[in-house]
Amino acid sequence: MASPSLPPSVPSQTAAAAARFARIPSSVSLKSTSSSFKIPHGQQQQGQLENLHLVSLSKQGKLEEARDFLKQMDEAGVLVNPHSYESLLEACGKMASLSDGRLIHRRLGNPSRYLENCVLKMYCACESFRDAEKLFDEMLEKDVASWGILISGYSQKGRLKEAFRLCTRMIELGIGLNSTVFTNLLKSLSDPSVLEIGEQLHSLVIRTGLSTNVSVITAISNMYVKCRQLQRAKLVFDQMVETNAVAWTGLMMGYTRAGKQKDALALFIRMLKEGVEMDQFVFSITLKACSGLEYLNLGRQIHGCIVKLGLESDVSVGTPVVDLYIKCSCFDSARRAFKRISEPNDASWSAIITGYCQIGEFEKSLQIFRSLRLKDLAMNSFIYTSIIQACSALADYNMGAQAHADAIKRGLVSYVHGESAMITFYSKCGRLDYANQAFESIDEPDTVAWTAIICGHAYHGNASEALKLFRRMQSSTARPNEVTFIGVLTACSHSGLVTEAKLYLESMSREYGVDPTIDHYDCMVDAYARSGLLQEAYELVKNMPFEPDAMSWKCLLGGCWIHRNLELGEIAAENLLQLDPDDTAGYILMFNLYGSHGKWDEAARVRRMMGARKLKKELSCSWITVKGKVHRFVVGDKHHPRTDDIYRKLKELNCSVTDVESIHLTEEDLSFGLAERKQLLMEHSERLAIAFGLISVPNNVPIVIFKNLRACKHCHDFAKHVSMVTGHRITIRDSCRFHHFHLGKCSCDDYW
Repeated sequence: MASPSLPPSVPSQTAAAAARFARIPSSVSLKSTSSSFKIPHGQQQQGQLENLHLVSLSKQGKLEEARDFLKQMDEAGVLVNPHSYESLLEACGKMASLSDGRLIHRRLGNPSRYLENCVLKMYCACESFRDAEKLFDEMLEKDVASWGILISGYSQKGRLKEAFRLCTRMIELGIGLNSTVFTNLLKSLSDPSVLEIGEQLHSLVIRTGLSTNVSVITAISNMYVKCRQLQRAKLVFDQMVETNAVAWTGLMMGYTRAGKQKDALALFIRMLKEGVEMDQFVFSITLKACSGLEYLNLGRQIHGCIVKLGLESDVSVGTPVVDLYIKCSCFDSARRAFKRISEPNDASWSAIITGYCQIGEFEKSLQIFRSLRLKDLAMNSFIYTSIIQACSALADYNMGAQAHADAIKRGLVSYVHGESAMITFYSKCGRLDYANQAFESIDEPDTVAWTAIICGHAYHGNASEALKLFRRMQSSTARPNEVTFIGVLTACSHSGLVTEAKLYLESMSREYGVDPTIDHYDCMVDAYARSGLLQEAYELVKNMPFEPDAMSWKCLLGGCWIHRNLELGEIAAENLLQLDPDDTAGYILMFNLYGSHGKWDEAARVRRMMGARKLKKELSCSWITVKGKVHRFVVGDKHHPRTDDIYRKLKELNCSVTDVESIHLTEEDLSFGLAERKQLLMEHSERLAIAFGLISVPNNVPIVIFKNLRACKHCHDFAKHVSMVTGHRITIRDSCRFHHFHLGKCSCDDYW
């Protein structure tokens, strides 16, 4: 919102001060300390130079030096002039230095009414209203400004009862309320709970004949905006004889905050038609409205106006431009706009970090974050939330934990999204214990927090705990949403709770008012398919109230592969590849399914189809963090500095592998011939990571490994075997879920 215009007296005062400073001899430095500044003998120029130095010290906030210099002036018999006292009192108020303010008050003796008002203003700024009331009551000559200062002081601190008590006294004494008093009172009314008081003030404004005063009527319009009475604000605005930028931007801001971006843009169009002078605040609010509606074309036109006016380097305009382009997925434009901002602030950095996260460049967002911390630049809670989300995506536990600690230290954990982001982060990094702690530390978890912890347990395979948390959520004030039910249904699907999944799906709309989407039905298809109820899964795909998407058929195909149902598998694969012919998973599953039935000609045909489309599987990668350093492995990797030790450990484990004819193709060895598969199987990326973990991590510390693709059956069995023979706890997070291995068993109960 545009700031109020300065009083007419300010420019003249500033000019006068500048003129006085200009007369200071060049040999004198006003930045010198009080000890080095010597008062000249004879008191030339009647103490003018000394008073100017005193003003300089107060302007710089050097109150201790000012005190010392006052003593020197007293000793030399130099008088302190009223302007110096005014500057000192103003500095005391700004720095909330009540002790210095009281000292200066005692020095004044019998001050003028103007200086008494300055003291009164200082006490209000220091929130010492007892001193302010005492001085006010002792003032022999109070003017309207005196009343206004105390009323403004109370109203600015939210002490409305005391402010209105003084107003009542003014009216009883026959002292008319002026525009300044009304404006200050109206500015303090910023909540619907005080709407009635605002209405009474509006009536009083009309009775006192101030309804044509621009500043007062603007304050009334903005008061209605803050009290969420936009229709009344608009009515007051339309009746204004004269409008200013504050009135326009206030109403536009109200519309934007209320989600009525189109109304805000309609006001902007009116401003253009009426030739109202635009400033950076108008452009900022208009761009925010465009961002909310994702009106890219209009936003570009406004950006063009900003460039023509030379405002694009202004952070208050440049930041909304960046945000607009990010919201509209135009990251290159956002990056260019960001570079043009002369002095980016925390909001600017937050916007560009969010943009990098949005396009998946998480490492770049972390790089910026490290740079900001190194330079000790201003941060905000949105930056930390984005960084935690980036660390979740990268499973970067060390960086995320550091960012969490830093956010707590700075008091910048967002209570809207930040706490929930922490829950998700710790869950995705395999630290469900910390995720639980983060969740339980929230006094009243909202829907997002409940959903985060439920999904966390679901993807760790803790179905019973996920459903228990859901029942706790039902007893709270939070209401489940679409994502909550994704977590609940996923928990059921990954644990074979088919009946429970069906009941939850059926209850969504009836009991919770949440309409199921295709994603919820896909979860149900997955639950049927994993449990071997393939016909039921197929019937649901055909009869659900949505057109099946690629995921519907992929879930069915996955179940057909698990349970070796070739007939339904071919149907699922045909439909999947029609909807998404570039999905490599469909080809791989079908190749595996044909291979499991010994149909190698059909399997070869699938491989030729992939070749014809020039499709390549994503390279499988597994990584493990040891002593803060990330170690990455791919199949057959021999680039690690400890390669010999890793392969020696693999050989030592001597896990047996079945005959090559029974080994089914996995994501990691699709591009190799059948004869090579047995050797490659022994060198899959997660096996290398496990072996490295065994030679690098103490026995009492769990081995935590992350993988970008699903774990194959052979490596899953390998991890179980290793946990049994070594006693080591092993956790592997693949692309679908967590697997916790201990003493030869996995938390998924081999249901994965």
